[in-house]
Amino acid sequence: MCLIVFAYQVHPVYKLIVAANRDEFYGRPTALAHYWEDSPGILAGRDLEKMGTWMGVTRAGRFAALTNYRDPKEETEGKRSRGELVANALKHKGNVKDYMQGLVGKKDLYPGYNLLAGDGTELYHYSNKGQELQKVEPGIYGVSNHLLNTEWPKVQKGKEGMSKIIKSKSEDIVEKFLTLLQNADQAPDELLPNTGVSLEWERMLSPLFIKSENYGTRSSTVMLMSDKEIQYVERVFSKKDVSDQQYRVEL
Repeated sequence: MCLIVFAYQVHPVYKLIVAANRDEFYGRPTALAHYWEDSPGILAGRDLEKMGTWMGVTRAGRFAALTNYRDPKEETEGKRSRGELVANALKHKGNVKDYMQGLVGKKDLYPGYNLLAGDGTELYHYSNKGQELQKVEPGIYGVSNHLLNTEWPKVQKGKEGMSKIIKSKSEDIVEKFLTLLQNADQAPDELLPNTGVSLEWERMLSPLFIKSENYGTRSSTVMLMSDKEIQYVERVFSKKDVSDQQYRVEL
């Protein structure tokens, strides 16, 4: 994932709302959201190169999602795949807080990341790039390729858009969130972050929805979690078409 916007214990019905975009090179092989054959309790897309994932949920209601921390100078040779962090969080049989605390001592094993994991009653964030393990309090949050709630234009726009949709009390909020995630307006140069990539790339990466010749938003996912069920909707983009995957998980 390159953008996760989420509302935790804010909505009167949905205790956790997540709207997220996964950005990746178009050539990287990927499976659509599905229940994994080797872990049937996990619903998630899958990176077929490293066999991890960027976001998923279990039949028991555990959620996890990850963004990369952008640092082109970081040495990644010999480090583990970040996608296994999400997969392992979903597979973990014990308390999610214990799993997250266990990552603190392993921060150098992976390239920079932000990881969210929990459920509708307990949610945690951890980054191996400068933030301690944090229990998430009720509110609306956003994270892209820096730290939680870093005020990048896309993060601010995503949080503001989510707040407006929730306040609108619309019945069809899934489609509204998907529309929000497809906003491809670039940020003005004076608001762009300086992450060490070229100005051309900063511009290209600045919208919520990214489009370029070889790299872009591959999927948008919306998850609504209530006390009774989870709605999990994934909209997948290729250079040629768009397709939707929709699941309901009873809790």
